[in-house]
Amino acid sequence: MIAFNFTRFSATFRWTLALSVLIIPQLVQAQWQVSVGAESPNRGSQALAFLPNELWVHTGDTIRWTFPTHERHTLTFLKPGQTRPPGFGPVFGVPVGCPGLTPDGSSFDGSACVTSGVLLLPEDSEPTATAPTYSVTFSAPAPGNFKFVCLIHADMTGVVHVIDPSEPLPHYQDFYDREAQSDQVLLLADASRLEGRGTPGNQGRGQSGNVAAGIGEIVTTSGAGSQTAALMRFVRDTIVVGVGDTVEWTSLDPSINHTVTFGVEPADPRPRSTNVQLTSDGARQAVISSPMDSVNSGFLSPAPQDRAGLAQSLPGVTRFRVTFTSPGTFNYICAVHDQLGMKGTVIVH
Repeated sequence: MIAFNFTRFSATFRWTLALSVLIIPQLVQAQWQVSVGAESPNRGSQALAFLPNELWVHTGDTIRWTFPTHERHTLTFLKPGQTRPPGFGPVFGVPVGCPGLTPDGSSFDGSACVTSGVLLLPEDSEPTATAPTYSVTFSAPAPGNFKFVCLIHADMTGVVHVIDPSEPLPHYQDFYDREAQSDQVLLLADASRLEGRGTPGNQGRGQSGNVAAGIGEIVTTSGAGSQTAALMRFVRDTIVVGVGDTVEWTSLDPSINHTVTFGVEPADPRPRSTNVQLTSDGARQAVISSPMDSVNSGFLSPAPQDRAGLAQSLPGVTRFRVTFTSPGTFNYICAVHDQLGMKGTVIVH
């Protein structure tokens, strides 16, 4: 019969258990899930938001962001104090990065920027299509509070709080899933009801027809960041006027760029076409005499909000006027959001 030394076994077990307590927290590293944006079935209502946009994670954890919409987004961590780069450089559609892009699965500790490319669902994809993803791992010595942004949308931000593995986390994935679902429902409902702000009113000055070119509102979330509810539509997308009449488009979105583009879509929609002139009151105007004419308003953009310590920004250009000198059916798009169905028609009698 083999004798069993219970005392030695008990001591060895206690040491093994103690060692596992020290080792296991370092080995068990979580992967968290976040959605980037949400949209209505017709793509017109957009939640320009990280869902959720505030998380607490441990050093060594990974967050994976999923991009389930047809609107463009990035996931970007800039270095603290870094100047925000533009979304696109000399070639529209080619992101600048911070500078450059970093690969999926990059590590971030606050010492160097990390950014995805522009990610979205393909234009002709179904809602069930596999959405692109991008993940970031928070490597040591990462403890800190780090802002993340979308370089395409100025008012789409969030914060990740990276804490030491010895500290307890206040929330887990099921909490974030519920929060994301609640925010998504509210933002898409907000975007849908914004259509009421674009009904015919007095935003134009004596024009024959007034059209809202996109409508939006910015929402802050408990100090963690900002989200935007956006209606990516021309409200009064079909309008009927007479020969010689002028139609005025006004962007009612506080931070999103739109265009009014007739005819051939330019490779870079940001500048106005050469047949578009400036007006004395800061708008832009053009004359169209045939459905074959190509005219691009350029970006209709609100002025960024002023901040103490920075130079005052110039007024934005939010209005575009077109006078129609012949009858016909004139179709147009927003050259930035036509993949979302942002299109319209002017019928001239």
